[in-house]
Amino acid sequence: MHRRPTSRTLALLLAGALVLASCGDDSSGSASTTTATAPTAVDGATDPDGADPGDSPTSVATFPVTVEGENGAVELAAQPTRIVSLSASVTEVLFSIDAGDQVIAVDQYSDHPAGTPITDLSGFRPNIEAIGGYEPDLVVVSSDRDGLVDALTGVGIPVVLLSSPDDLASLYDHIAVLGAATGHPAEAQALVEQMRTDIDALAAEAPDRDAPLPYFYELSEGHHSITSDTFVGELLARAGLVSIGDGVDEAAGGFPQLSAEYVLDADPAVIFLAYTDGTDADPAAVAARPGWSELTAVREDRVVALDADVASRWGPRVVDLLALVIDATGDGPTA
Repeated sequence: MHRRPTSRTLALLLAGALVLASCGDDSSGSASTTTATAPTAVDGATDPDGADPGDSPTSVATFPVTVEGENGAVELAAQPTRIVSLSASVTEVLFSIDAGDQVIAVDQYSDHPAGTPITDLSGFRPNIEAIGGYEPDLVVVSSDRDGLVDALTGVGIPVVLLSSPDDLASLYDHIAVLGAATGHPAEAQALVEQMRTDIDALAAEAPDRDAPLPYFYELSEGHHSITSDTFVGELLARAGLVSIGDGVDEAAGGFPQLSAEYVLDADPAVIFLAYTDGTDADPAAVAARPGWSELTAVREDRVVALDADVASRWGPRVVDLLALVIDATGDGPTA
C-alpha cells in the first residue's frame, strides 16, 4: 500500500521547510580565541510543552570549541572546512544546518540531499588511508569499526562519534553537537525547534484512539523489529501506535527478533516494511506468507512499504516518516 500525504500534512511540512530556509548563511564561522563547549542538548529540547523559538538565545559560533561525542571530548581549533561524513544520517543533518559547503566527502550511502560528494568510502569497512587522503579536519562516524576512531585520532584527525540515538531527545542532542562542531549552532538550534514544532503539529493530526494501535515494524524478512523504546518507536507513539515487540527480548536493546508465530498471535493492526538490507518491500509477499492473510493488517490493507532511508535515518526526515505513518493509519480503528 502506498499512500500520499494529505494536503494539510504537505502544508505543515512546507511551512517547516520555509522556516529552515530562512536561516540562510548568517554564521560567518570566523575564528575566535574563546573556547566553547558544545551543548549535549538544545535548550528546551526535552520540554514537552516546547518553547517559543523567538525566546531562545542566539547561538554564536566560536572557536576553539570542544564538543562531546560518544568517543569523549573533541577539541576543534578552528571551524572545519574539510569534513568527511561516514554516516548518511549525519550527512543529512550537516546539509540541513548549512554546513554542506564544508563537506568534501561522504560515504557511499549518503545520497541525500542531491549533490552530496559521494565517494566509495565506507563506515562499515573503513580504509584509514583513503579517508586520510582527503586531508580532513573533521571526520564524523556512526560506529567505531576496526578501531577507526583511535586510528584517525592517532594521525591527528579529529573524529566525532555519533551512533544512532536511543530517543528523540538524543537525536536533538546529536544535531546540537554537529552544529557546534561545524560553526553552525544557531542553524542547528533552528532545525531542532522546527522539527519539534512539525512533530507536534503532525501528532495533533493523528486520530484520537481509546487504545494505541498495535503495529509490527519489520526491519528484515527474519522479522527483526523495534520496540517503543527506540527513537522510531517514540516517534510512532506520537501517532497513537504501540509496537507488538514491546517486552520481547529486553537484551536486544530495542531491536528484538520476533517469530512468525509471535506476530500471528499478536495480530497487528498495521505492518510497516522498513527493510534496510536492500530487500524489496512487497506487501503482496507478506500476505502470501502462511497464515498471514488472516492478520488484521493484511485483511484491512494496512501493510505499508516505507522508504528504507526515511525509515531508518535519524536526520530531519524523521518528520517525513511521522507524516507517512499518520497518513497510512488514519483509517485505523479508534476504539
